[in-house]
Amino acid sequence: MTNGDNLSQRATLAGGCFWCLQGPFDAEAGVTQVRVGYAGGTEADADYYRVAGGLTEHRESVDMVFDPEKISFKTILDIFWRQIDPTDPGGQFADRGQQYMTTIYYHTDEQRQIAEASKQALQDSGKFDKPIATEILPFVSFFEAEEEHQSYYKKSPLRYQVYKKGSGRTDYLKDTWNK
Repeated sequence: MTNGDNLSQRATLAGGCFWCLQGPFDAEAGVTQVRVGYAGGTEADADYYRVAGGLTEHRESVDMVFDPEKISFKTILDIFWRQIDPTDPGGQFADRGQQYMTTIYYHTDEQRQIAEASKQALQDSGKFDKPIATEILPFVSFFEAEEEHQSYYKKSPLRYQVYKKGSGRTDYLKDTWNK
């Protein structure tokens, strides 16, 4: 994925099932492209079956291009926090394992600093009784997922909603953020 122009930046985030992260960012003004895929591993490539099976170091992720004059990296992180359980060190909801762990992959030192400040602010907010477990790691690689996974929430909306509700994500997010 290329930035497209000199003004655009990239953000890469892992938050459990990648289907559940694409929609919230697709809807944001200033985010010009969102693709789901696999980030963080050192293997030469990645695919759904190997990643989901825990056979690589990759994590299901979204990789996006955004215009920092329209949406800040801090705002992207604010949206991200509201899509996940940041206190779960073992995955997200029904999806367990390192391939579903939450991670902010930074592309620049500025993004690293913003991510660390955002994570600390969330920890300090008192919103959660447990420590924030989301990792902040340097960006290493991103492989786009197979086309069937791109925009899954649009392609298969009923299956997507059943999964999101059945996994526990829907109720957790409602209970946590709509208080």
